[in-house]
Amino acid sequence: MVKFAYLLATTAFVAVPAMAQQAEPPAETVTGARAAAQTDHVHDEQPGMIVVTGHSIKDVDLLAGKSVLSGADLVRDLKPQIGDTLASLPGVSATSFSPGASRPVLRGFSGERVRVLTDGIGSIDVSNTSADHAVTIDPLTAERIEVVHGPAVLLFGGQAIGGAVNVMDRRIPRRVPDEPVHIDGIAAYGSAANERSLGAALDVPLTDSLVAHFDGSYRKTDDLEVGGFVLSPALRAEQLEIAAEEAAEGHAEEAEEARARANLKGRIPNSATETKTVGAGLALIRDGGSLGFSVSYYDTGYGVPSRPGAGHHHEEEGGEEGEGHGHGDVPVTIGLEQLRADLRGEIEAGGDFIDKIRFRLAAADYEHTEFEGGEVGTVFKTNGMEGRFELVQADRGGWHGVTGAQYYSRDFEAIGAEAFVPPNESSQIGLFTLQEMHFGPLGIEGAARFEHSDVDVTTLGLERSFNAWSFAAGAAYDVNQGTKIGVNGSRAERAPSAEELFSNGPHIATQAFEVGNPDLAKEKSWGAEAYVRHDAANYSLSATLFANWFDDYIFQTATGEEQDELPVFQYFQRDATYYGFELQGSAELFETGGFKVVGDVVADYVHASIKDGGPVPRIPPLRLLGGLEAQSDHVDGRVEVEWSDAQERVSAFETPTDSHTLVNASVAWRPWGRENPTSLILSANNLFDVDARRHASFTKDFVPLAGRDIRLSARVSF
Repeated sequence: MVKFAYLLATTAFVAVPAMAQQAEPPAETVTGARAAAQTDHVHDEQPGMIVVTGHSIKDVDLLAGKSVLSGADLVRDLKPQIGDTLASLPGVSATSFSPGASRPVLRGFSGERVRVLTDGIGSIDVSNTSADHAVTIDPLTAERIEVVHGPAVLLFGGQAIGGAVNVMDRRIPRRVPDEPVHIDGIAAYGSAANERSLGAALDVPLTDSLVAHFDGSYRKTDDLEVGGFVLSPALRAEQLEIAAEEAAEGHAEEAEEARARANLKGRIPNSATETKTVGAGLALIRDGGSLGFSVSYYDTGYGVPSRPGAGHHHEEEGGEEGEGHGHGDVPVTIGLEQLRADLRGEIEAGGDFIDKIRFRLAAADYEHTEFEGGEVGTVFKTNGMEGRFELVQADRGGWHGVTGAQYYSRDFEAIGAEAFVPPNESSQIGLFTLQEMHFGPLGIEGAARFEHSDVDVTTLGLERSFNAWSFAAGAAYDVNQGTKIGVNGSRAERAPSAEELFSNGPHIATQAFEVGNPDLAKEKSWGAEAYVRHDAANYSLSATLFANWFDDYIFQTATGEEQDELPVFQYFQRDATYYGFELQGSAELFETGGFKVVGDVVADYVHASIKDGGPVPRIPPLRLLGGLEAQSDHVDGRVEVEWSDAQERVSAFETPTDSHTLVNASVAWRPWGRENPTSLILSANNLFDVDARRHASFTKDFVPLAGRDIRLSARVSF
């Protein structure tokens, strides 16, 4: 709370004198249809344009991979958690631990190897520490979500080996509305979980250059309906075997319970969610720069589905050896709250070398409680702060770049009998630069980052410090008009997290006994990718090959042992290799009856192995997605088919996942045409109600994906 108060005080100290200056109207930078497209303050749609806060480079063509979800596509794909929202993008899967907790998986990487950001600053939660922890970002409040690969990810952190996900909202306004009041809203209903969602934003220009912003969202879902048995075939067989054994021993009641678990259909027990957010911001926007701040509150409660028959026993605090209590099928739920303050500023320096000065600062108080039935199990508390300062260079004959510094600190504490991570303090200081040069059709990009990290566990008298160096370089060549080929290479180092170092205890939400390794070394990797992109008037194509070679790769896997009647999952370190590809294409096929018919395809694949250890756990299989869309000014209709191959390359104690095919369809109606974002969208996901499971999910054997989900979404802007 001290850091949170400090940020508010800093914001007030900096903002009040600046806002007392004479207001000047902002410069007009966007006009016509493009300006009309930018008037949606909730889900802005800017075709062909990517803005990466913190990147600050005008030309980002050298990025080997970038995907943007915005506008009607974002509204159509909205899910309670950001991981599931992004899962249709190339190279993206999701942890899908439960409907209330799902983090992005990029190129097979998750957790500590993927940075999830809000406007260039981390989410300041504990979602990277465990799959059952939710990301404190509600997609309802996002205007656009960007997935970034390539050298530029070093601006966000050396641990972003898999990439970065940057969620852009308007809590700190970026423009002054033309209207006296600008309102955006979205409402949605989904049948699979009886989902009711509502989000709204209000922007009010107080003067010609001062803007106030308010937003809020609410979502409530019931238990999720699935398209078949809740349990996977392997888990059903296990329960039926238990039923047979219990029946043979004359335990009729226990046998019937096991059979009921094996034959459970319909809905996933204990998978309901409820999320509320509220935010407010104020920004001064002038020709010479901008300054703004915001305060937001995130509150969610969600169920954590349990593995059938799972239970464990642990010692009571202060009890005699052997004394304790067990947990059978007691439902586990999580209640999570975060209070956060953000500050963003930009100064137009206008110098021959330094063009802009930018800074971002955020602080948050975070707490979540894992309930075991009606009792408090474990409480996780985090007090964190992150800030970054950037000097954006002016273009000097095709050379431009950005150089800056970043700071992050976190005080973490877990309280309760199942506090599997000891209280610890973590801090990180980073220095980075990204430089880009153009020589006619040839472009070169280079990035470097240094990080010093400290992890201190005072209760155990343990402290670890790490110095990590990361470098990346890329080159791209314009073969002809619209065609670009390129290569990127990187050498990255990542310091182990406090959870990887010092975990040691039962974690009821993941139903595992988690064990860290305090002797872990830095994780080091070489990375390479090659790509080709072609953009023409009627079609586009992007293809990328990538590979990563790791020294001292940090991973968690089951050991086959049990402690407190829970399977032991321990962190190890070995060399590892990742490689794969991403493909995305779109083409205008023909026009008929006032409609333009467009076909598109996405394909991605990852292969990952640990030296002398077999496959890396939870790697997504080959996926193909094809869509056909009819587009007009007022109505769009789309049908898509997504096929995921079976995943049989599994690690020890990991089960295979069957293939599945999902068919989705949607119709969007825009009563005032494309220039106005107001729309009504009717969609049907998993139209044929099939049983589908994500192999990247820790819980996929008892938490399948949603069955048939009929959704109706309304989006307004005025």
